[in-house]
Amino acid sequence: MPLSSERPDHRSRFKLHIMKRNTPKAIELGALLRNAREANNLSQRALGRKIGVIHSLLSRNESGQRVPALTEVIRILDPLDIPDRVRKEILALAEDTTGTPLEVIELPAPRTQLAALVEVEQLANEVVNWSPLLVPGLLQVSSYTRTIMEAARLPHEEIATRVAIRMGRRDILTRRDPVRYTALIGEGVLGQKFGGPNVMAEQFDHLLMMSAHENVDLRVVPTATRWHPGLCGPFLLIKCDGTSFVHLENPVSSLFVQEPDAVAGFEACVPQLLEVAMSPEQSFEVIAREADRTTGVA
Repeated sequence: MPLSSERPDHRSRFKLHIMKRNTPKAIELGALLRNAREANNLSQRALGRKIGVIHSLLSRNESGQRVPALTEVIRILDPLDIPDRVRKEILALAEDTTGTPLEVIELPAPRTQLAALVEVEQLANEVVNWSPLLVPGLLQVSSYTRTIMEAARLPHEEIATRVAIRMGRRDILTRRDPVRYTALIGEGVLGQKFGGPNVMAEQFDHLLMMSAHENVDLRVVPTATRWHPGLCGPFLLIKCDGTSFVHLENPVSSLFVQEPDAVAGFEACVPQLLEVAMSPEQSFEVIAREADRTTGVA
C-alpha cells in the first residue's frame, strides 16, 4: 500500500521534470549561465572544480537539457564576478523555469528574447520559415537588416548589436553540420525597395547564392494563389531532437509555442504552403529576374 500511494506523486514529479526540459525559459537560463561563466574566462571544467560539481552537469544546464534548482544556480554564480543586475535577472529566471506552452516574451527584455531564440536555433536540425512580408532573418544581408531596423526607429546604439546577432544566426546554415532549412517567401517581398537598388541587389544576390546550398530549399509563394493556411501569418518552425518549437513575433512581443498539438497545427501548414509555392528552379528564375531588373540589366 505505501508503494502504490507513492506512485502518483513519482509520476507527477517525472512529468514536471520532462515539461521543464528544453523549454524556452530553460534554454534562456542556460544561455545566461554560460554567458556569465564565459565573462569570467572560465571553462566548464574550471568552474566545476571551483564549486565541486562535474563539468558535464554544467554542460547540461547551459544547453537547457537540465534545469538546475535555485540553490544550484546560487552555487554556480557565487564565485563569478557579474553585475548585480545580471545576477538578479538569472536568479529571477531560476525561480520559475517551467515556462508555459504559450510563452510571451515582451520586448522590454530583447536581449533575453534573442538569447532564447539563438539557443533554440543552435539546437535545431531542421527549420521551416514562412515569411510573407520580409526576407527571412536567416537569409538577410546586413544592409537589408539595418535598413529595416532604422526604419523601425530602434535606438541607434542597439542597431549594430542586433544586426551582428542576426548575421551570427545565419551560421547554422553553413556550419559543418548545417541545419536543413526551408524558406518560403511571399512573392511581394521581391518587389520591395528597402534601402534602394544597391541594398536590394545585394539581398537578391545573397538569396540566389544561398539557394544553391544543398541544405537550403528556397521557394517563392505567388501572390495570386488560392487560399492557404499561410495567409494567417508568418511563423518559424524549429525542429530539434525530440522537441519542436514555433516562434512567432510581432512589433510588441515574441511568442514560443511548444504544446505538441499547437505545433502540429503549424507543421500541417507546411505541405499546403509547398503545394502553392513555386519550385526551387522557378523561384531561382523569379529572383534572378528581379535582381536583373534592380541592377538595370536588360
